[in-house]
Formats: sequence, structure tokens, C-alpha cells
Amino acid sequence: MTFKQAKEIVERLELAELSLRNSFDSMDHARRSLDDSVIQQKKVLKQLPEKDKKISILYLIIMLNIGFIAGLFVGKYLL
Repeated sequence: MTFKQAKEIVERLELAELSLRNSFDSMDHARRSLDDSVIQQKKVLKQLPEKDKKISILYLIIMLNIGFIAGLFVGKYLL
């Protein structure tokens, strides 16, 4: 093996090492963003039952108001 061939092999190895480092950095960044998204999903899943209960209460309040308004119209025009 000549010195020139050895130098080319070393350069190829250096390029391969740089590409591997870049790949590992990209994978690490993707893993961190995935972890962040999983944490956000857990927060959302925790809040769903509370929000569902609030929406049910608001729906009940709206129905009571509609019933009250309908009662006012019935009382005003029928009595």
C-alpha cells in the first residue's frame, strides 16, 4: 500500500466518522423532540377528563338557559 492510498483511506475514514457523528446528532435531536412530544401528549391526556367535565357542565347550563328563555316566551304569549 502506498502512502497516497493510505492517505485516501484515512480521509474516507474521517468522512465516515463525520457522517456518523452527524447521524448520531440527528438521532439524538429526534429522540429529544420525541420525548418532548410524549410529555406534551401526557399533559393533554391528563387534561381531557377535566375539560370533558367542564364541557358537560357548560352544555347543561346552555340547555337550562334555552329552557328558561323558552319558558319566558311561553309565559308571555300563551298566558
